[in-house]
Amino acid sequence: MHIVFFGDQHLESLGGAQVSMRLQRRYLERAGHTVTVVAPKMHVARDSDAGYLDTPSIPITGDREYSMSWPGRRNDRFLDRACAHRPPVDLVHVQADFWGAFIGHRFAHRHGIPVVHTMHNRVDVGMAAVTPLHKPVLAVLNLWRRIAMRGIGRPVPGGDGWAFLRGIAQGSDAVTAPSGHFARRLERHGVFERVDVVWNGIDDELLAQTLAARDAATSHPQRPRFVWLGRMSPEKRLLPFLEAVVESRVDADIEVIGGGAQRRAAEKIARGHDGIRFAGRLSYAETLARIAAADAVVQTSIGFETQGMTPFEAATLGTPTIVSDPDIAGELRGGLWAVPGPGADGRTASEAQRITALAATLQRAASDIAAGAAPKPDPDVAEAFRQSSRTAAMIEIYERVVGAH
Repeated sequence: MHIVFFGDQHLESLGGAQVSMRLQRRYLERAGHTVTVVAPKMHVARDSDAGYLDTPSIPITGDREYSMSWPGRRNDRFLDRACAHRPPVDLVHVQADFWGAFIGHRFAHRHGIPVVHTMHNRVDVGMAAVTPLHKPVLAVLNLWRRIAMRGIGRPVPGGDGWAFLRGIAQGSDAVTAPSGHFARRLERHGVFERVDVVWNGIDDELLAQTLAARDAATSHPQRPRFVWLGRMSPEKRLLPFLEAVVESRVDADIEVIGGGAQRRAAEKIARGHDGIRFAGRLSYAETLARIAAADAVVQTSIGFETQGMTPFEAATLGTPTIVSDPDIAGELRGGLWAVPGPGADGRTASEAQRITALAATLQRAASDIAAGAAPKPDPDVAEAFRQSSRTAAMIEIYERVVGAH
């Protein structure tokens, strides 16, 4: 098959979705398929790759790493000309939530090509986390969606996040989600009748290398090692985590991996605990090595993640997780310390109460680790997270959709 991916951001930019899509592409190509990736052109230097089809774009961040392409007739004509010189397309796989979704569905609709759409984003929670004006922003997004996708599927009224997701699912032959809890939520809100669950995975080869390197290591640290990793932005709740570390006075080494706008605020809080270290942004391989070497990974977002890659990566590497989100805790099925407190909507406790609950859980985890009583991740979860199995599951969906079409 010739499969065309559509993304909101170029796959060589930073981000979990980009890492996952690069991995999917590699394993699909190993299985004998052809993959073309359509995404906005980057405005920083990168290596050339014939598998990328870069659409005209404008930079949208100061570092020029992220960009956007306008969904309209100009881009439609550009894509049609570019794809005329490539093999016939069998299937479109939309893995985007905004302009990439609009562009991908427009392309598939013009050419009568079946569509699989992977939902990566809880738009309502994400917008609420980054702006107090999330309601008018969502109303504008829905208006843009109605204009950009006019004539595709049935008209979808409404101006909230779920209306937006229902709208971009129109024209899809199948919808997938990276977790069971997000899939069921999509179904309950009428985004799609039946949502297939296909976890994002971890590279089988890199997993083997990371485990081998960990097993060969001879270091014997004196204190428990906790790792927090992710984007330093409000929805990830790094600052409440660091406040919990300071409140707990936990006897542990804390490593924070990642970057973002809250770095300076995080460093200010961290001055209250001498065991916190900021590692900055690391490569994927380096990050996995740090997870494998840690005694526990700390997951702190609540209600935002559609999967939460980090706890699953940790489980695959044999590292337990301190989990704040009850949805993620349920999907992991063990190998964790669950932080007591609110449900996934985050409304049943104050932030101060959540910080206190996290501080107590950090203390409990450190005590269990020191006593050699840390919980063990579920081996079935670890096995099911390998990319080879995830690609096989997605190919089954591709074949079902193409056959039905």
